Amino acid sequence: MVMDRVSALLLSVLVLGCGYCFDLGHGRQLNLLRMRIPGDPSDCKGFQNSVEIESLARFAVQEHNKKQNALLEFVRVLKVKEQVVAGKLYYLTLEAIDVGHKKWYEAKVWVKPWTNFKQLEEFKHAESDLSFTPSDLGVIQGN
Repeated sequence: MVMDRVSALLLSVLVLGCGYCFDLGHGRQLNLLRMRIPGDPSDCKGFQNSVEIESLARFAVQEHNKKQNALLEFVRVLKVKEQVVAGKLYYLTLEAIDVGHKKWYEAKVWVKPWTNFKQLEEFKHAESDLSFTPSDLGVIQGN
């Protein structure tokens, strides 16, 4: 009996270690390698039309303006990464207008939706050597 439990445990570890779990009843496959792991920042693809992401970016600019007595105007989100923590940390690269000039900024926003908590953790001017591909900016290139 104990040996059966040990064998079952070892088999479970082996299956999970390979990154796949099979649901034999329906023939579906769950790729565990794609599941979010706390502490692992990952890109957010398809964020261009996300009202939630734009709202977070606008929040970041407003909070920065309050804290620094600045007058930045939000333009658009350029890139997003999210990290699962106690809630989520969003790493936003955004474009804003500062005294008539468009500039890029990096913001980090911590969100815990179950408590209505949202806090700007960091906001800084982005380095000029940031590299973006057309797909990062949502541009679809023709043939």
